[in-house]
Amino acid sequence: MAEVICLGELLVDFCATATDVGVAEAPGFTKAPGGAPANVAVALQRLGVRAGFVGAVGCDPFGRFLAEVLVREGVETTGLVQLEEVKTPLAFVAVHSDGSGDFFFYHDAGLAPLREEHIDADYIAAAAALHFGAISRIHPQARDATDKARRIARDHGLLVGYDPNYRPRLWADPDEARQRIREGFLGTTVAKVSAEEWAFILGTDEFDRGAAELLEMGVELVVRSEGPGGASFVRAVEFTGAGDAFMGAILAETVKLSTAGLSPGELSEADLRRIVRRANAAGALATTRPGAIPALPSREELDAFLANRGRP
Repeated sequence: MAEVICLGELLVDFCATATDVGVAEAPGFTKAPGGAPANVAVALQRLGVRAGFVGAVGCDPFGRFLAEVLVREGVETTGLVQLEEVKTPLAFVAVHSDGSGDFFFYHDAGLAPLREEHIDADYIAAAAALHFGAISRIHPQARDATDKARRIARDHGLLVGYDPNYRPRLWADPDEARQRIREGFLGTTVAKVSAEEWAFILGTDEFDRGAAELLEMGVELVVRSEGPGGASFVRAVEFTGAGDAFMGAILAETVKLSTAGLSPGELSEADLRRIVRRANAAGALATTRPGAIPALPSREELDAFLANRGRP
């Protein structure tokens, strides 16, 4: 049975074979499984935490490819539905050397297929934690399904992880995006927000002010990822999936401590430093190989990296 259930988008990333070009200028692309919650599920599984995935894909070659990847990685697919009436979402990604990216989505990656009837209350209630992102709150049907899962998690005392993963091109209106993203913090235990998203979501660049607002909303642990300023130095090949590796490591450690009776709000400074150090290292390692899921480190790789003082 899964300890952590990750809910949200599962799609195929087509990653540009060249850096510092836009999607239209890329000479070619390589296929890789992706979708932030699915990436986090695989990250957890590779770090030794049993993970399950809840989401929807099309009953097509790409959907079958993604389902096979999750099964091969050991992720439970009890909550993955394959639907005849939809096509599996595709994302074309061109990454720049400064960590920014150019994204182009096909088939509305806003997760319209996910519906409330796809949410198994007993399956979620039996887990220790639920993780989700804001992309599954774009389409009304998917938002209802996500919010149902959040209510079940809250009612059964699960730790809830949330990474907004804001993608402007997927939202029709930035004001609605901000509102829906902010709603996601309600009932969340552990929130990770990137430095790029911080001001958009919270209206300030200052960490203390933004974090105080999130804590007032009930979040127990707030983590801001700083991109190049918040990770170990490695030779980066591609940045896709680094944030998901970071979030996976945060969840792996906080869930472990939570099941031992120590909630995220009770962690000592030493605990927090150790957790963030592991998360930084996981994110750094994820940049050393192309693709999102293929680049996620195992627990053994992460331990070896840290033992070598952050040198791969």
